[in-house]
Amino acid sequence: QVQLVESGGGLVQAGGSLRLSCAASGRTFSGYAMGWFRQAPGKERDFVAAISWSDRSGRSTDYADSVKGRFTISRDNAKNTVYLQMNSLKPEDTAVYYCARDSITYRSSLRRQGFGSWGQGTQVTVSS
Repeated sequence: QVQLVESGGGLVQAGGSLRLSCAASGRTFSGYAMGWFRQAPGKERDFVAAISWSDRSGRSTDYADSVKGRFTISRDNAKNTVYLQMNSLKPEDTAVYYCARDSITYRSSLRRQGFGSWGQGTQVTVSS
C-alpha cells in the first residue's frame, strides 16, 4: 500500500509562490503517473496537474486551464517525490491540495481520472 505525504502548503500573499512536495513510499513510484488536485471549501475536488510515468525524454504533463502558465508539475523518481511549483498565486487558488497516484502502472496516455491513492492534503491559503 502506497503512502503519499504532502508538504509545503501555507499562507502566502497574492502574487507569491509556493512549492508543494509529495513523498511516496514504495518501490514502484516511477511506473505511475502522478497528479495534484485541490478542493476549496464547499466545492468539489478539482484536477490541477498531472505528470506521466515516462522516462524524462518522453514525459508529458497536463494542466487545468486555471493554472496553466503559473503552475509546474515535476517529479524526481530517485527521491520518489512529485512537486508542484505554484507561481503568481491568486486568492482563488486557496484550497486543500492533494497528491494522487494513478491506479495502474505504465498507463499509455496521461489522464485526469483514474487516480486511486491519495495523500492527506496540505492547505494553501492565498490572501488578497
